[in-house]
Amino acid sequence: MLFFNLATLIPVALLSLAALQGGVWVVAAVVWITVMTWAMDHLIARAAARAAPGAEFPSGDRLAVALGGAHLLLLPMAVWAIGGPSGHGGWERIGLWAAFGLFFGQVGHPNAHELIHKSARWRRALGKAIYTTLLFGHHASAHVRVHHVHAATARDPNSAPAGQGFWKFAPRAWLGSFREGWRAESALRARARRPRPWWGHPYTGHIAGAAATVLLAGLILGLPGVLALLALSGHAQLQILLSDYVQHYGLRRADDNTGQPEPVGPQHSWNAPQFWSSAMMLNAPRHSDHHVNPARPFPQLRLGDDMPVLPRSLPVMAVIALWPPLWRRVMTHRLGHWRTTRPEA
Repeated sequence: MLFFNLATLIPVALLSLAALQGGVWVVAAVVWITVMTWAMDHLIARAAARAAPGAEFPSGDRLAVALGGAHLLLLPMAVWAIGGPSGHGGWERIGLWAAFGLFFGQVGHPNAHELIHKSARWRRALGKAIYTTLLFGHHASAHVRVHHVHAATARDPNSAPAGQGFWKFAPRAWLGSFREGWRAESALRARARRPRPWWGHPYTGHIAGAAATVLLAGLILGLPGVLALLALSGHAQLQILLSDYVQHYGLRRADDNTGQPEPVGPQHSWNAPQFWSSAMMLNAPRHSDHHVNPARPFPQLRLGDDMPVLPRSLPVMAVIALWPPLWRRVMTHRLGHWRTTRPEA
């Protein structure tokens, strides 16, 4: 767990110092999350990328809970530092927005994702709280009820077909996952043996929690606080949508003899073996194994030869995806090559 702790908790410390002190700490936070992550991926190369089963600790629950608690402290700190009377200059506030947004999207999101897959109700609630305070609470429903059921099919709003650019994908994925998550949760409630009150619907919590977060920011810091929260949430949501786009782009499940999609397999998600960025993102780039084994703790996720691999780390590929012509130039050949040479499931 040493590398997971270092890769995720050092940014927490740097961001806290940046919010409170500004100046050089803002630069340090931005550089660490971007340039340092890229450099560490190359310095450590692919060390432990194919570690044998059991070579890593079986559970990262303590780190996940610690990061969840840190999020609930860092978000109001970020809103205050960017939109409140923190005394920071304009460039410092922009730098804080960039650094905190990257952290919430690349560390906070993988951690919330880990938590919503836990069996303990309070851990799932913590994961939902992270998404809700980022005004993206419906993801906690849509990811489990829709994405994991329909991944790599046309029925999943978060699985981009080949040729679709990110900027066309993003609004459809946001709205589609909100709608399909609502339908899935409502259908589940309709099948319940006992009638359930409307206020018990998960989307009531998602929407009310988001409204309460915005209201609280407004009551404490006024309009600048609300704008800072919206800017941070938008940045984090962009990172989440980029992650979904990159990790499922162009991969499709074939239909079986009955016309139903084949089971989700390792061939239906893109993966990245770079060690440091994977540790920072709690092994989210080992995405195939997560879909095949959703309950497997993040330190145990594995890579295999039967999994499609991205040409660069997940954060770098997310940046490339922002420019669709470059993305297609990088991925079209790789996607075609994978389709013709992939191992049997």
